[in-house]
Order: sequence, then structure tokens, then C-alpha cells
Amino acid sequence: MKISYGADHEFVPASHENPLDPGVWKKVLFSKADLQAGAVQMVNWARLGAGKHFAAHYHEDMQEIFIILQGEAHLTAGTQTVVLRPGDAVRIDPREVHRMSNPGFEDVHYVVVGISRGEGGRTVVVEPQ
Repeated sequence: MKISYGADHEFVPASHENPLDPGVWKKVLFSKADLQAGAVQMVNWARLGAGKHFAAHYHEDMQEIFIILQGEAHLTAGTQTVVLRPGDAVRIDPREVHRMSNPGFEDVHYVVVGISRGEGGRTVVVEPQ
């Protein structure tokens, strides 16, 4: 797991902007060097209900990036648990068992991007819902 806390990054002008008068600013949460080679398999906007969690699982050949938009999520990967808030991102590597929970009273909204090596890997649930 690699965590990228939004508060740790400054906004910088986007590369296509005039650096002296940018219209668009960006925070680089993960760069190409942080991501595995492969093809984007999915880009999803997801919602995790209050008091809910998703089953612990792993992906045989897919890396996932979660970006929290709203709410507070607790994400466990292996033996490490982190609290993620809006603007935070986390990278989960292939075969890394992970589980997200929402102990709060509002839904957690997040974007998840999957990058597959294209090796025909599958998702393996290690803890049923």
C-alpha cells in the first residue's frame, strides 16, 4: 500500500497552463513511476454506505487507486489500517488483501481506478460479506 494524503501536496499549475496565470491547478497524487505498466481496466465512482464495509479481497494482477471524495474511510491492507479523508488517495498493489469500512454516519464517495497487467487475473474474496 502506498498512501498519498491530499494535505501533503501543494496545488501546482497544470502542465498545459501558463505558469504565470494558470486556470487549472493540480495535485499530483501518484505519478507514472508509482503505477504498474498495464491498461486501465476501470474508472468507477463508488459509494460506501454509513456503517458498511466491503469484503476483504485481492486482485491477482490489478493495481487499484482509491481517491476519497467525501466522508471518512478506514482502509486496511495487510496488517496496516489508515484513515482516509477527502483528497487522500491510496494505491493497492496486486495480491494485496484490502478492505474498506465506513464507521461514520454519512456515505463515503470515492473514485477507484484499476490498472490491469492483462494477465487474466481474477478477484479473490478472502472474507465473505
